[in-house]
Amino acid sequence: MAGEIHFPADFDPHKKYPSVIVSHPGNGVKEQVAGLYAGKLADNGFIGFAFDASYQGESEGMPRYLDDPFNRVEDIRCAVDYLVTLPYIDEDRIGAMGICAGGGYAIAATQTELRIQAVAGISTWDVGDSQRNGFALRWTDEQKKQILLDVAAQRTREARGVEPLLVGYVPNSPEEFTEDTPVIQKEAYEYYCTPRASHPNSHNKFLFTCNDRFISFDAFAHIETIAPRPLLLIIGSEADTIYFTDTAYEKANEPKEVYTIHGATHVDLYDKSPYVEQVTEKLTDFFTKALQ
Repeated sequence: MAGEIHFPADFDPHKKYPSVIVSHPGNGVKEQVAGLYAGKLADNGFIGFAFDASYQGESEGMPRYLDDPFNRVEDIRCAVDYLVTLPYIDEDRIGAMGICAGGGYAIAATQTELRIQAVAGISTWDVGDSQRNGFALRWTDEQKKQILLDVAAQRTREARGVEPLLVGYVPNSPEEFTEDTPVIQKEAYEYYCTPRASHPNSHNKFLFTCNDRFISFDAFAHIETIAPRPLLLIIGSEADTIYFTDTAYEKANEPKEVYTIHGATHVDLYDKSPYVEQVTEKLTDFFTKALQ
């Protein structure tokens, strides 16, 4: 796994620092929003650690473009393993956070990774829910079954020697938009596929056969076990993904909080001012109190 450590400006290697692990969205890499927030937290006194998921970005692993949610959770545990080997990390003050799918993975990891003392999700997304039920819970029972039939057929083809099928996280161009394309997909295209935030290590592709693993995953399955460690959920008031945050909050036990950024959409929280500054202020306050 490849990662980047972000240090406070006055970093002293002889001191112990609180740290925050930052998990990127699906289709993301550490040089995008995850690295942005790791750097912002470093500006406020934390060690920020952003990394590329296994099989993606600069991290190793074959086959490339594998996106397995259970691996993504294990990556976070491994990030903790790495941090506790560093002499300047206070192992009793480690937090985790993630953006979009990374928020779901950070929350899932914290349920069983007790070395994480606090967790936050920004524009949180549960990939299991969206692949089981369709975005905004739109799929019929027939559609839910069909995706698994399609995965089964593709696995058979690949077992017999056909090249792996790669699909995109988001549309590759506005020409792919339809009247049914959700706002989040249009926003994500602009973020990942235009000069706004595109990166050569972010390729907008994953193995189609990962869908069976997505479907078996539930980011919030045991979210109540995070307590008494604190949970923070940050969401834009205009996000069409807010129902994931609502579900997480409803299932979680106290202490928990939803912090709403008024006027912002899902992807606005990735890089747009003044929203990033508002998110950073809230994250700083949250982790400062939680990682005392």
